[in-house]
Amino acid sequence: MAVTKILARNGGLKQAIEYVLNGDKTQEQVLTARLNCDPGFEYQQMMDTKRELGKLDGRQCYHIIQSFVPGEITPELALQIATEFATEYLAGYQVVIGTHTDRHHIHSHILFNSVNDATGEKYHCSKSEYFQQIRTVSDRLCREHGLSVIMEGDGQKSMSYIEWLRQSKGQPTYRSMLEADLKTSIEDANSIGDFFRLMERKGHEIRHGNRLGFKLRGQAHFMYPERKNPQYSEDGIRATIDGNMDAIFMGKQIAVVHRQPYKPYKKHPKHTGFLALYYHYLYILGKIEKQQYPPRVTGQMRKEVMRFEQLRAQFQFLNENGISTEADMTVFVEKAEAHIKALTKQRTILNVQKKKRQPLFQALTDEQVLAPAKRLYDQGHSGMEQEAQRYMEAVKLLDGCGESREALSQQQAELYTKLADLNRELRQVRKQIKMCEEIRTQAAAMQENIREIEAPERQRQSRRRERT
Repeated sequence: MAVTKILARNGGLKQAIEYVLNGDKTQEQVLTARLNCDPGFEYQQMMDTKRELGKLDGRQCYHIIQSFVPGEITPELALQIATEFATEYLAGYQVVIGTHTDRHHIHSHILFNSVNDATGEKYHCSKSEYFQQIRTVSDRLCREHGLSVIMEGDGQKSMSYIEWLRQSKGQPTYRSMLEADLKTSIEDANSIGDFFRLMERKGHEIRHGNRLGFKLRGQAHFMYPERKNPQYSEDGIRATIDGNMDAIFMGKQIAVVHRQPYKPYKKHPKHTGFLALYYHYLYILGKIEKQQYPPRVTGQMRKEVMRFEQLRAQFQFLNENGISTEADMTVFVEKAEAHIKALTKQRTILNVQKKKRQPLFQALTDEQVLAPAKRLYDQGHSGMEQEAQRYMEAVKLLDGCGESREALSQQQAELYTKLADLNRELRQVRKQIKMCEEIRTQAAAMQENIREIEAPERQRQSRRRERT
């Protein structure tokens, strides 16, 4: 099995080549290979290619790493697979290959010039290309040589090599434990607050913010699972709890569905200010899209087509909030900032309440989590003294607080729900302020682009008027 990843380097080409060909790692360069360049002249020839084609700036090289399961492959076969991969996938590129054996797992480094010597084009790799081409070619070569491959469905979730190695050995990782706890807590929760309560009882510390973070006991840093899977964002978790959990996790249904509310047809009003600018700009971009980039389109406008949806969202924001002039936007931002202050104050009050009730909430968790340890202690097992003591202290605190366990659990869930709702509203308001800043910043550039686009047409109209 080969785990592949690709890295881009903006500098340090010579150092990167030296690292790939390092004799201490490649058995005195026995486990090395080159394509379209000569031994000892790799760096010079790659730079000559860049100079000849006038492409010395930007990305200098790309670096593909193939890592294999310990004990599954020989160094010679790893080098052969890497060479076959480069020959097929990197035709026309100058490539250096080194198979390293200095670690417990064999891995091959495939470094290639960012500029293709045959076509003169620079290399570009998107996420889709990685899965569709790089990994596809690598997996096929592994199969041809009798090696295992990563099963379909596993590749969309990237992980570090250490995580992958532990997983391949059947050992649990922090990420796998977190995802297992997330899934079971989502299945069992009746609300977002109930979900947070369940995660705390599983031993997770929770960080509320722009991203939802979790940290297990003994873990140094918070993990943010939504970076790998949007289903584990706060909105995704809410939607999953409210919807069909099984369908979502099987991929038959997406976690968050954004639907525009129905609005009856209304005659378009006459726009002014920011609204007029965006309406005009979007019209031009739509026209460009239909005519597929006429020659008069500037390079900047081509880039604007790529962010068409963002511009349309900004126009919708301006329209829905009645923002037409700079004064309108100033008023909106001032109100939004005041709203943030009010929300922040509410959150502070809730956090104070949470801090006051935290000993009781922690006691609820300890009573549930440590009950098995207390039973083992009562049966005479050693090593459970501390856990048994914590359990008894939790029971004593809960019995003497004057509130039932059910009421405390309900309070905890409600408090966490309120905190989650406040954080979500804060994120939305901050996003609106950021959008205002973006609109202000790019308005002048949009006007200039419009003038450049429409200048030839105005000139033609002026000449027609002169002739008549």
